[in-house]
Amino acid sequence: MAFQNKNLSVIAYANGFTLWHYAANETMSAISASGYFDAVKTLMNTGDIIIINGSDNTSIKKITVDTNVAVAALA
Repeated sequence: MAFQNKNLSVIAYANGFTLWHYAANETMSAISASGYFDAVKTLMNTGDIIIINGSDNTSIKKITVDTNVAVAALA
């Protein structure tokens, strides 16, 4: 499946930082694939955090924004 806007929501926003939540019936590897969040990359900023509920597990990821949105493990 592809990204679905209806599955993305904002939990909190302050001082240019956004905490997002995304839930979908997809595996974490599919959701964290390069380009998955490109449809909403203009809404996201470097350093934003997204909590992802995938079909195989729940994880917290960090978003890196440049020409694409990259999802990586929160260090």
